Amino acid sequence: MIRVTHLLSEFQLGSFTLPNRVVLSPMTRTSAEPSGQANDRMVRYYARFAKGGFGLIITEGIYPDLANSRSYNHQPGIASDQQADSWRPVVQAVQQEGGKIVAQLMHAGALVQHDGFTPIAPSAVKPVGTMLEDHGGSGEFAVPKEMTLAEIRAVIESFAQAAIRAKQIGFDGVEVHAANGYLLDQFITDYTNRRTDEYGGSTERRIRFVVEVLEAIRAAVGPDYLVGVRISQGKVNDFHHKWADGENEAKIIFERLRLASPHYIHTTEYSAFAPAFGEGGPTLAELARRYSGLPVIANGKLGEPEQAAALLAKGDADLVAIGTSALVNPDWVKKVQAGEALNAFDHRFLHPIATLRKEETVG
Repeated sequence: MIRVTHLLSEFQLGSFTLPNRVVLSPMTRTSAEPSGQANDRMVRYYARFAKGGFGLIITEGIYPDLANSRSYNHQPGIASDQQADSWRPVVQAVQQEGGKIVAQLMHAGALVQHDGFTPIAPSAVKPVGTMLEDHGGSGEFAVPKEMTLAEIRAVIESFAQAAIRAKQIGFDGVEVHAANGYLLDQFITDYTNRRTDEYGGSTERRIRFVVEVLEAIRAAVGPDYLVGVRISQGKVNDFHHKWADGENEAKIIFERLRLASPHYIHTTEYSAFAPAFGEGGPTLAELARRYSGLPVIANGKLGEPEQAAALLAKGDADLVAIGTSALVNPDWVKKVQAGEALNAFDHRFLHPIATLRKEETVG
């Protein structure tokens, strides 16, 4: 039996000494106000995980600009001072419970599930798959507009400004969402990025946009403020995608990310234990550690404590991010500490937010 002691040990991440190696994974909730402002429901949601022992909490994806970055209706933003200020009660509630909270900054790119604006992307390539019905989408995605160089620069600046707002209102750090098929991942992915300029073609050029976002944020918030980046191969609309050049591509991506000076890399796969490229090979988390030398947070089917502890014992990652299991066990850490049984995940938690609101009103 794998001992969970290591899972509950302290870890130094940037300037913070975390009380354990358990992180709340970012999960799309679409429960903000139509204006993109955070609300009391979100205060209760995040505070309960801090109370339950999670050492680090990463928010759902927060959009950084008002022009074209919002993916979902009722998605929270940090694109204005008003939106940023609405997060203060959330941040304060988490910190009062002894937790640290990181704002995940996310630009939709082509994955827009509303008709509020024309989506933008590295290239005018229609996203594969269909919209997510659980988050209000229906039918196929629209064809996005290819971004100009001026628009690329504007988006980079919007991430930097969003990070400044996050720091000003008290967030303990920011995480750049470069995973799961959203804008930054669209630049990394070969079939969604058909550019022929300095942002397209080779892996080195396709990762450039992400690197420049990280560099702009670091310049804006200083060397000590916690900054991380989330990376994946699969996407919400293309679950089984793999990088075409395998480990060679992973090497370039993680080496280039390291040069942009994030404090950590957060990898997410369907299973954190699954080989990234072919049976018997290393996991994506292991490749991130090998080629970046940075602390790694791993996410993917780690809700069972022994599984999470085994990944840490294997040396693939330094911390583990818990998602769906945390929804039904907001006190996941305290239960593990006490040796108590965990609740099994209930798929009602993935129902559309309208259903959740009805249930909250009734109950």
